[in-house]
Amino acid sequence: MLYAIISQDREDSLESRMKTRPAHLERLSALRDEGRLVLAGPHPAIDSEDPGPAGFSGSLVVAEFASLGEAEAWADADPYMAAGVYSSVIVKPFKKVLP
Repeated sequence: MLYAIISQDREDSLESRMKTRPAHLERLSALRDEGRLVLAGPHPAIDSEDPGPAGFSGSLVVAEFASLGEAEAWADADPYMAAGVYSSVIVKPFKKVLP
């Protein structure tokens, strides 16, 4: 089943985010290579493709996992969690309708 992982960044986390980004992307690439990743990306903190020093307010990942528990465990093990980038994470089932 698909799950949405909706993460909220803590204030002033841009430096930690950028430092930890390669490890974060490595895990996402593994999901992609397994054919389980639907989409992933950050939420810019301002209305811009490149928010510069404004940074990001959070992230969204939609991917396939065997269970909610597996999706939560994957989210808990994200390098951004260990680095303190995220202040909160919500994981919930997702039903893709379109496209």
